[in-house]
Amino acid sequence: MASQVSDAFATKTRVNPDAPNKPVAIMMVYNNTPASVMALKKSGIKTPADLNGKKLGAPVFDAGRRAFPIFAKANNITGVQWTAMDPPLRETMLARGDVDAITGFTFTSLLNLEARGVKAEDVVVLPYASYGVKLYGNVIIASPKILKENPAAVKAFLLAFTKGMKDVMAKPDAAIDTVKERDGIINTALETRRLKLAIDTVINSPDAHTEGFGQIVPGRMSLMASQVSDAFATKTRVNPDAVWTSAYLPTRAELNILPVKK
Repeated sequence: MASQVSDAFATKTRVNPDAPNKPVAIMMVYNNTPASVMALKKSGIKTPADLNGKKLGAPVFDAGRRAFPIFAKANNITGVQWTAMDPPLRETMLARGDVDAITGFTFTSLLNLEARGVKAEDVVVLPYASYGVKLYGNVIIASPKILKENPAAVKAFLLAFTKGMKDVMAKPDAAIDTVKERDGIINTALETRRLKLAIDTVINSPDAHTEGFGQIVPGRMSLMASQVSDAFATKTRVNPDAVWTSAYLPTRAELNILPVKK
């Protein structure tokens, strides 16, 4: 099963009609995109409007950069200049002042900046989800081949994943301890913070509570399909019915795993 659902965790923006094997999204995990614009407070950037005419940096394939036209349209941003770099240099260039702001996943770039000596309180974070961009985030995808040939295995996998996510959200520290047993070189404290940030911002989010873990709202998915078609200039317009199916999801009762926000 694992080999047939390879690369099974992907951003929803990768599920597009021009993909060679046309993978299908079968479970929503990040109900909101983790993408954000981040800047240092000393830059004077406080709101999306402050990005007009600024120099932004990100790898050319960064999901936040590629979806930036949607963010820009929602916030009337113009005149942005882009600087490309390899991923390890993104936060370094922001810390050095080579760029005014960067795009990236919040729980990745924020912690990477801290590792470069930048305190979290000195960083301005402008989450796409908080500024008019209702993109879904990462999903579990599967090939049409496995969906057709072994639907029972797909359903069993999603049920097991759901149970695992419930345990992870209930005890994130224990979850990272388990990862540490498999990969002894990880920084336990850092990865625990990263996991908790991901849970709080994109998994156990207000939108996720409204829509339900693992699920989507058709109207929101249709809007996203249109926005992604425009932002990624796909040769074929994204058909939401062709890139998403809920047919393999556990029952609503089994998907009711999100902890109550404290």
